[in-house]
Amino acid sequence: MSVNIRGERELLAALERRIGKQAAQRISDKGLKRAADEFVKELKRQFATFKNKGYSIEEITIMEPAYVAGVRVVKIRWRGPHDRYRIIHLNEWGTVKNPNPRGKGAIARAMRNSERAYREAIKRALMEGL
Repeated sequence: MSVNIRGERELLAALERRIGKQAAQRISDKGLKRAADEFVKELKRQFATFKNKGYSIEEITIMEPAYVAGVRVVKIRWRGPHDRYRIIHLNEWGTVKNPNPRGKGAIARAMRNSERAYREAIKRALMEGL
């Protein structure tokens, strides 16, 4: 699942021409981090509706921006002492024995609900950088 912003590559190319590659990357990284924070807020809100001990919420981690297949991305993952990364997909998609768990679709809902805030965070970071 990802959020697609149209014209992002053209905008970043124009920024690189104006202010340089490193400055443009610093600005885009700032925007990606802010947008990831907005997504994580919504993700935590969605996970709170079915939390038991809250380990899945505690272990949400935002990775540093990195290139994946030539595109700058920020990954959200679950890392911590309770190893919740092993069962997140079961909460999201269900299993044969339990096809509709309480948290089914929480990540997809968080993506859908945070799309506008995600775009605004990136836009705000770009405006501040210029």
